[in-house]
Amino acid sequence: MTRNQGRHRFSRRTKLTAGVAGLALTIGLAVAISTTGDQGTAQADGADKSLFVDITKQARNVKAPRPEGDATNGTFTVDCGRNENGHFNPDNFIAQPGVRNGAQHLHDYVGNVSTDADSTNESLQEADTTCKNGDKSTYFWPVLRIDKENEEEEPGQPNNAEVECPDVKRKLRNVPQQARAEVDRNLNQLKAQIAEANDKLKKAANVDDPNFVNNAILGPLRDKRTAAIGRIVEAIDRVAQRPRGLQRLAPCTVKDGDAKDAKVAEAQKEAEADAPEKGDGKSRSDENELPGNEGEIQRPEVVDLTFRGSPTGKVVAMPQFLRILYGDAKVSTNGPKNARKSWTCTGFEDKVLMDKYPICPQGSKVKRVHDFPSCWDGKNTDSANHRDHIVYPNENGKCPRGFRAVPQLRISLTYNIPRDVQQNGQYAVDAFPEEEHNPLSDHDDFANVMGEEIMNRVVDCINSGKKCRE
Repeated sequence: MTRNQGRHRFSRRTKLTAGVAGLALTIGLAVAISTTGDQGTAQADGADKSLFVDITKQARNVKAPRPEGDATNGTFTVDCGRNENGHFNPDNFIAQPGVRNGAQHLHDYVGNVSTDADSTNESLQEADTTCKNGDKSTYFWPVLRIDKENEEEEPGQPNNAEVECPDVKRKLRNVPQQARAEVDRNLNQLKAQIAEANDKLKKAANVDDPNFVNNAILGPLRDKRTAAIGRIVEAIDRVAQRPRGLQRLAPCTVKDGDAKDAKVAEAQKEAEADAPEKGDGKSRSDENELPGNEGEIQRPEVVDLTFRGSPTGKVVAMPQFLRILYGDAKVSTNGPKNARKSWTCTGFEDKVLMDKYPICPQGSKVKRVHDFPSCWDGKNTDSANHRDHIVYPNENGKCPRGFRAVPQLRISLTYNIPRDVQQNGQYAVDAFPEEEHNPLSDHDDFANVMGEEIMNRVVDCINSGKKCRE
């Protein structure tokens, strides 16, 4: 099973015994550990099993528009990874700007490494990216989880346990040029420290002493990280305003899926780091309070970000900072108008898209396909409802009058979900609590932060019929 590396689920019993000290260790990572709420509610029991259906018994429903003579069939695929750097949070700066935990469910990010509730055009443009070609756009969707309810792991330290640390790099914004060499040197040291700690952890797989990990791995790692982060702060402070709050990112933890997760109580002396900064007024622990979204986060095995053409003609460039939404996260409240069928299995993408969770045949994998609207009004990068400025073409692929076709983004996410988990109805997408993991509430968000040079390559590739990858 492809796991979100190092993000193993707490059993419900363990979560309640670990308490706030465990939460203090996951600042900035939002592992979605809930220590509040009524455990007896339907929300905590995962998705309704009636929402899981055998895809082989579904009628074909995917029909592509017939291309016209001047259709553009080129594609441009950008490689932004699979969120290997662990960028998660329950924010949505498009729909809920400035509101921490505005989504009330956890988002999986690729592309821009700084995206959070406080993101602006300026902060996004200044940040780093996971995209190999330098695309600073932000792509994010709700995580998928496996939740086996109260099943317990075997005792002992599992071989796939992993040290987990907050990502310092994505908290850095507008690093002055004079400080970048020193900052980069220490960021590389932080990576090396985590790798060293994980190496020690693997060698300690059969150690039963619950204090060993704290004393021999987490404690020394925290001290090394504190020193490296201090050097980063000092380097920036020499030429610019001192960055705030970085030292609270020093503590790390181990996620191993069993009762030993309670050893994070070692961090109680660090718990005050979870308090809001003076004048900030925002509790960082709130980022982890996500009732109803429990289980082990599944990192996609494949993340495919592909921009496509139009069946009716050429596409024009997207404006920088264009915001686009896919689907509707609150379909039970808003109705199905903007909801989209997103679920399928590998080998069925061109045949069946469903509003249910698929049970795939042997050898096939669970897949989410998100086709974004692609008809832009030619003027606005956003609108009051975040939809009126960019809409879908009609069934024939034509844009409404006054709108023009831009490259259509398709985000495809492939997951290696064990077949017994599918059959038992034990996987689900994160959602607002009132959605109760409704698969029709699946959604996706995109903000274009490509520079003009990259966007021109996208348009030229699509309009010339090429298949480009960067």
